[in-house]
Amino acid sequence: MRKSLFMASMALIVVAYSCKDDEVSSDLPVIEEEEQQDVLADYKGPVYADDYSAIASWENRSSWNLANVHDPSVVSDGKYYYMYGTDASYGNALEGHGHFPYKKSKDLVNWDFEGTAMAATPDWVKDTLNNMRTRVGLDPIADPVFGHWAPVVRKVGDKYRMYYSIVVDNFIGNGLPNTEANFDNTWTERAFIGMMETSSPLLNDWEDKGMVVCSVSDRGTDWSRSSTGDWSGYFKYNAIDPSLVVTPEGEHWLVYGSWHSGIAALQLNPETGLPLNEFDVNDESTWGTTIYTRNSSSRWQASEGPEIIYNEETDYYYLFLAYDELSVAYNTRVCRSRNITGPYEGFDGSAVIGKDCFPIITHPYAFNNHSGWVGISHCCVFQNEETGDWYYSSQGRLPANTNSNAYSNAIMMGHVRKIRWTEDGWPVVMPERYTAVPEKEITEDEFVGSWEQITLNYARGTQQSSVALSLSSDHKATGALTGTWSFDAANKVLTIGSLELCVERELDWEASPRELTIVFSGLNSSGVSIWGKKN
Repeated sequence: MRKSLFMASMALIVVAYSCKDDEVSSDLPVIEEEEQQDVLADYKGPVYADDYSAIASWENRSSWNLANVHDPSVVSDGKYYYMYGTDASYGNALEGHGHFPYKKSKDLVNWDFEGTAMAATPDWVKDTLNNMRTRVGLDPIADPVFGHWAPVVRKVGDKYRMYYSIVVDNFIGNGLPNTEANFDNTWTERAFIGMMETSSPLLNDWEDKGMVVCSVSDRGTDWSRSSTGDWSGYFKYNAIDPSLVVTPEGEHWLVYGSWHSGIAALQLNPETGLPLNEFDVNDESTWGTTIYTRNSSSRWQASEGPEIIYNEETDYYYLFLAYDELSVAYNTRVCRSRNITGPYEGFDGSAVIGKDCFPIITHPYAFNNHSGWVGISHCCVFQNEETGDWYYSSQGRLPANTNSNAYSNAIMMGHVRKIRWTEDGWPVVMPERYTAVPEKEITEDEFVGSWEQITLNYARGTQQSSVALSLSSDHKATGALTGTWSFDAANKVLTIGSLELCVERELDWEASPRELTIVFSGLNSSGVSIWGKKN
């Protein structure tokens, strides 16, 4: 709904899977034991506020850090990480300053706002749109209303390629802007995915390569819509939310789509970055292969934001999906396949096409002493190639009326979280944001005490809240989880009963002042994510 509507604006007794720690070193140096305590004592985590409304304006952009982030994509040039995103900002602070804002960082913690990657909408978008309209007997649109969304950036050889989305927010029939007053019983116009290249993101010198694909329909010129409450969808594939993956064999695939009939995979020419076979809006065989639909009988999917990666250690392709609307209900699902075009399977091993996929790896939630986060999805997943560590990044939104601000749900903070992998090859996301805490061995006695535990059961539009958990010195767990507990320090795995949980030392963002703590994340026997944080 975001992309189409946003145009108009218990104890647990379980059997679970163990976690694999990274098989190579962390991205931080290992500290000798006698030095470790001093290293942690000297550590200072980020102190910026989650509610950045006071510094949201363009004039304060040097203080933003991860404020004003939406639909991020992260790439590294070996020295810096670069984070690109949608033209969304609290109070429309980015309006009039170009498109696809980006930040850079050396440590994934401290980010500098650098500007925007695109100065103005390329001329080809309007020209192509109006040529298409003319061919079906429609008048051209003099001043299309454009939206600039969801870029993905990948390094390809010695170049960096950005695939970006530009939506046209005008009705097909009368060509007028998408407002209730202008509704003419037609759908809104198509979207386009374009591509541009640079030799260095640091230079921010992008050369546009034109259109890759556009929204396509199998309904010919029947773009009629009975009402604004009709969600039957004119377009089969909605040309937004691109993601790019390169197979071990060197094939390049664009994965794209949102809400309408599902997600498609289209093979590209590695040399040009454009479709391997000529894209034709009238030839369905050129549009790509359907790899996921949430409901095969509906043109209104409530799934979007496909992000696809290949993990060479597990030999799986992982397709991450954003579910539901973005303001509150957004949650992240993942499925996997041995083949780029599927079939993709969920946690239970069955094909997910035409049904909900599990596990859920992020969901609206709240620990104590904080408003918590909603709208936390549309992720990018990336790896530090030197260390092998994996990360998940997305926006998070504050709930409405946080700090008595009726508009706080429009506050979009960028989140970066560490990913760990279960022994069975599923990703789990850490419950606290990554802050580059120095490596110090976690000892068994550190687990004794009170914890908060959250089960990420699906509850559309509802934040999951924490339940008390206690781990005693005699290795008993009581409260939210029960059983005997033990800790495998070598693999950083906490076992409670038969539930195995990946453990990290992270920053307690909900504490005041913030302080170091221990967190865990894992999947139970049903593939439900279990999060925890020591108080």
